[in-house]
Amino acid sequence: MNARIRGIVVLCLVVVAAVFSGNARADQKPPNVVLILSDDQAWGDYGFMGHREIQTPNLDRLAREGRTFRRGYVPSSLCCPSLASIITGQYPHQHRVTSNDPPLPAGMTQKEFNRSPLFQQGRDRMNAFMDASPTLPKLLVAQGYLALQTGKWWQGNYTHGGFTHGMTEGTRHGDKGLDIGRKTMEPIYDFIENATAQKKPFLVWYAPMMPHDPHTPPDRLLEKYKAKTPSLHVARYWAMVEWFDETCGALMDYVDRKGLAEDTIFVYVTDNGWIQDPDASKYAPRSKQSQYDGGVRTPIIVRWKGHVAPKMEGKQLASSLDIAPTVLKACGVQVPALMSGVDLLDDAALDKRNVVHGECFTHSAVDLDAPEKSLRWRWVVEGDWKLILPDPKNQPEDTVELYNVGADSDERRNLASQDPDRVKQLRGLIDARWNPVR
Repeated sequence: MNARIRGIVVLCLVVVAAVFSGNARADQKPPNVVLILSDDQAWGDYGFMGHREIQTPNLDRLAREGRTFRRGYVPSSLCCPSLASIITGQYPHQHRVTSNDPPLPAGMTQKEFNRSPLFQQGRDRMNAFMDASPTLPKLLVAQGYLALQTGKWWQGNYTHGGFTHGMTEGTRHGDKGLDIGRKTMEPIYDFIENATAQKKPFLVWYAPMMPHDPHTPPDRLLEKYKAKTPSLHVARYWAMVEWFDETCGALMDYVDRKGLAEDTIFVYVTDNGWIQDPDASKYAPRSKQSQYDGGVRTPIIVRWKGHVAPKMEGKQLASSLDIAPTVLKACGVQVPALMSGVDLLDDAALDKRNVVHGECFTHSAVDLDAPEKSLRWRWVVEGDWKLILPDPKNQPEDTVELYNVGADSDERRNLASQDPDRVKQLRGLIDARWNPVR
């Protein structure tokens, strides 16, 4: 079945699901949804997560007012596949957007490829994978929602995700959408005004390229953090985090001033981690693109004033794959079977799930039709234990790694050789979820 036919089938199923689930909450006003997606931020770089220098008063407030999972994870430590997983509720090997870019043809440099028609052909194929997947916007729009895309978006025009409105027209990772947050918030405010005037529930995808580099914060914030670190690179990154926090506060305050606080679900997550290299304007090892918590861990927040009791979860695991089913259930929409996450507002479901999984792939895909060929690592977290399995072809020098992340959050003490029974047990969990055969 080709991507176009799969897309038609998916859309038909979306409509059917909407019809059969639409009466479940017919007597209730469907909530609005605002998704806030940070871009390249370490899991501990927030006031509410205990950072001693970075100030994030607005996200701290969101965390206090919501159900906050301090031990959240994304399945992939790379922007494009991570965002695709958030919006589809599926692992990268399922939606097949495993990497940032299509395969590099033999005999071409990356620069030559980026300028050639072959590059766009590859991106078009990756966009078709999104067409073929159920997404949060598609499912909500089928229920009468308006949906806005802003910020980072890799799958071509915003319509590929099922949004009714958007800023990104079709280049690699956002084009005009990247103005949001850094230059303006007006497109979001205008959209909300339009939706409320039409008395339509709405979804906002707020994914600014922040604190993502280039790290160009306002001088007032840079000067503030220069005195707190000897590294200019670190000061710039810290200032970017606070600048991003300010934009989140502006968005939250706007919704509150509109009197929509109790009618709107806010969800917060970051796409992948970032550890700033103190000596250069780049990320340090063991963060972005890595298999370690520095790349895949993130707080996850769900705030719905008047409906969800505030709670700070310290031990409970959460995954970005949980976001789509959580929002869909709150909106009274049937969750597709392809979405394996749980409802983060359902205590019984959370009690049954003490495991989260992930899979990291090459930056550029090896084969768009065979996700396993781009695989670098599979990993699982169960309680305080994390097992990392390297792919023998793409990571031939790596060894199996086992960490007690409760006692060793920096993952420095590999205990695999000391605890072979736990390695075997956790390997079984990983293989049971996805065991690619090549």
